[in-house]
Amino acid sequence: MYSTPFHTTSINHLTFLVTGGGGFIGSNLVEYLLLHGAGSVRVLDNFSTGFRQNLLPFAGNPALEVVEGDICDLATCLAACEGVDIVLHQAALGSVPRSIHNPAMSNEVNVSGFVNMLTAAKDQKVKRVVYASSSSVYGDSVTLPKVETQVGNPLTPYAVAKRANELYADVFAKTYGMEIIGLRYFNIFGNRQSPEAEYAGVIPLFMEALLQGRAPQINGDGLQTRDFTYIENCVQANIKAALVQNPKALNQVYNIATGVRSKLLEVYQIIGKAAGVQQEPHFKPARIGDIKDSLADISKARALLGYNPQVSMPEGLQRTFKWFKLQKQLLEQAH
Repeated sequence: MYSTPFHTTSINHLTFLVTGGGGFIGSNLVEYLLLHGAGSVRVLDNFSTGFRQNLLPFAGNPALEVVEGDICDLATCLAACEGVDIVLHQAALGSVPRSIHNPAMSNEVNVSGFVNMLTAAKDQKVKRVVYASSSSVYGDSVTLPKVETQVGNPLTPYAVAKRANELYADVFAKTYGMEIIGLRYFNIFGNRQSPEAEYAGVIPLFMEALLQGRAPQINGDGLQTRDFTYIENCVQANIKAALVQNPKALNQVYNIATGVRSKLLEVYQIIGKAAGVQQEPHFKPARIGDIKDSLADISKARALLGYNPQVSMPEGLQRTFKWFKLQKQLLEQAH
C-alpha cells in the first residue's frame, strides 16, 4: 500500500495532526505519512470508535506521537494543535444509524468537536485544515451525479452535522483568513475498516459473514446504488488537499469518490466470488435515512486538487478481501 507517493514535494519538514488517527481512514493516513517520511505525525484519538491496534504497526517509528484525548475538550485540541502545520481531521462519530439513535451525542462530537478543532487550529496558527465531510449532505436531492453546488435537505442528524461542518469551515476561512478544505467522502471502504464496530459499514460486514460461513444481511432490496470508493483513493485526496498550492483550490469542498456507481448486490457478488462462496443474503427492511442512489461528480476535485482515483471498486474489493482473510488467518494462528 502507498508505495507510490501522491505528492511531489518533500514532507519531511512538516508536522501533521491526524484526529481520529486510530480509526479506519485516520490510520491509513498515518501509514502514508510515516511511509513517506513526514517530519512528525501526531495522532489525537479517544479510541471510542478507533482501535489502538490500528497504530501498532507504526509503534516503533520515532516520528509518531499518540495523544489520547477527546475533541470535545477545547484544551485538548489546543494542545494537540501546538506546533502543527497541517491538520487532517477525521475524528467523528460516524454512521447515519448512530446519529438517529443518539442525535445529541452526534451533534456534540461532530459539530462542537469540529468547532473546537477549528478554534484550536486558528489559535495555534495551523497552516491548513483538511476535514472529512460526507456525501450525506446531499440529503433528499435526487439529482445524479451529485455536484458540490447542489445539496439537498439533510435526512439525518449525521447529515445535519456534516453540513454544519461545511458552513463553519466557510465562516472560519472568511473571518479568520484560514486555509480549510472539506472532502465529501462517498462510501469509503478498505483495510482496517472494522466489522466489529456497532455501526459497521456494509462491506466489512459482508466479508466477515462470508469468512465465517454466514449469510449476511442486506437492508432493502440490494438494488440501491453507491459510489463505493477504495481507501487508497481517499488517502490520495487528503494528501493532495493538504499540499495543494493552487489558491483557487482552497476553502472549497470536494466530492471524493470514483464517479462510478454500483448496486449493493453487485458488490456482494464480487465479494462472494473472491471468497468462493455462494450464499443467499438475508433481506431486511430499508433503514431510515438511507437514500436509493448515489453517484459523485468528481470533476472539481480532478481540476483543482489533481485528484485521480487509481483503484476501481472491483480491484479495491479484491485487495480488501485479501486483507480481511489474512487478518482472520493471523487471528487463528494466535489462538
